[in-house]
Amino acid sequence: MMKSKFISNLMKPFKFHSDKDVSKEENLEQIAAQEQKVFSFETLVAATRDFHPDNKLGQGGFGPVYRGKLGDGREIAVKKLSQSSNQGKKEFMNEAKLLARVQHRNVVNLLGYCTHGAEKILVYEYLPRESLDKFIFDAERKKELDWKRRFDIISGVARGLLYLHEDSPSPIIHRDIKASNILLDEKWVPKIADFGMARLFPEDQTHVNTRVAGTNGYMAPEYLMHGRLSAKADVFSFGVVVLELISGQKNSTFYLDIDCQNLLDWAYKLYKKNRSLEIMDPTLASTSAIEQIATCIHIGLLCTQADPVSRPNMRRVGVMLSKKPGTTLEEPTRPGYPGSRYRRTRRATVGSSSGSGAGSGSFGESSSHTHNTFASTFNSNSASATTASTSLTSPRPDTRGKRPIQG
Repeated sequence: MMKSKFISNLMKPFKFHSDKDVSKEENLEQIAAQEQKVFSFETLVAATRDFHPDNKLGQGGFGPVYRGKLGDGREIAVKKLSQSSNQGKKEFMNEAKLLARVQHRNVVNLLGYCTHGAEKILVYEYLPRESLDKFIFDAERKKELDWKRRFDIISGVARGLLYLHEDSPSPIIHRDIKASNILLDEKWVPKIADFGMARLFPEDQTHVNTRVAGTNGYMAPEYLMHGRLSAKADVFSFGVVVLELISGQKNSTFYLDIDCQNLLDWAYKLYKKNRSLEIMDPTLASTSAIEQIATCIHIGLLCTQADPVSRPNMRRVGVMLSKKPGTTLEEPTRPGYPGSRYRRTRRATVGSSSGSGAGSGSFGESSSHTHNTFASTFNSNSASATTASTSLTSPRPDTRGKRPIQG
C-alpha cells in the first residue's frame, strides 16, 4: 500500500548511516514524490522564511513548530526534528508512522514530510486558531467560546478518540490528550494532535508493557502510578478536558478551593451536594443550556472515576452526549488522582467496550435511543477496543510532566 511505502521510506534515514543507506535516502524524495507526500527542503525554507523566529508557533514534543505558506497559498505547520534529542527521534518516527495511517475530521492531517541531510521534518495542515488551552485558560479569549462551541469541541474530540480507539486501521491510544493537544480550525472544529507518545494497541493483545509518558493533571492514576495502559487512560484525560472546558480552570493548577486537591475533586464535591453547576465558567452565565452543561459535568465525572473499569468507553460517551439533556445517567464514583485509592469492581483486563460503572446501563445502546445525528457516528459498526493492563512494577511518578517512551 502507498501509506506503508511512505512509512518504510521515511524510517530508512534513521536506521543506519552506511553508503547504501545514504543512497536510499537520496532516492527518498523521488519515491515519496510518487506518493504525493514529499516536500522539498527548499519549499519549506521559502514557506517559513528560512524558519524565521517570527513564524515559530511553539515547541513540540520533538522540536520547534513553524507556520508557513506555500506558493499555492496553502498554510502549513512545519515540525522540525531537534537533532540533539534521541527521544525526539523516537517521537518523530512514532508520529509519522501513526498519522500516515489515520484520517478523520477530528484528527490533525499529516500532509507530508521532508528529509534533507540531517534535517527531518513533518508537514501538517495549519489550524489558524491554534490550541484549545489558549482560549479556555485566557480571561479574554475564553469569551469567544460560547456554550455551543464548547459542546461542539467536546463532541468532536469524543468522535476523534472513538475513531482512534475503535475505527482506525489499528487501535491507537494517544496517551497525551490535553487542552494544548487539541487544535482548532477556522470553523472551531477540534482536531487531536501530537502523536509523539501514542501507542498502537493491537486487537489481539490484552496487555501493554510501557513506561509512563504524558502530562501531569491529565494522566489516569492507574497509568501514572502503576504503568497500566489502556484506552481508559485516554477516557480519563478526555474527562479532565471536559471539566476544564466547562469551568475554565486548569486541573493541575487548581486553587479555588483549598480543601480540594484539584479540579476533579472540587467538581465531585459540588456534584455530591447537588451544586455541580457552580463549577461553570462565569462567561457561560447567560447560556440557556443549563441541563446540557450539567449532563457534560456528569459525563466528565464518569470519565475521571478512579477505577478504570467504571469509566465508560468512548462509544458510550458518544451515546451519553447524544441523549436529551436531563436524561438520567449512572452515578459517578470518586475521581482518581495521584495517591487516590479505589476498589476494583472486576479485573483490569476486561474489554473496554463492555465495561461500565456500578448501576450503569449497557454500553452498547442502540442509536434508536438517541436523539440527533451525532449518535449515528458513535453507533456505527466497528471493532471493539480492548482495555489493557500491564504486569510492570509501579514506576516512580515524574513530577516534571512528560516522560520518555520505552518500546
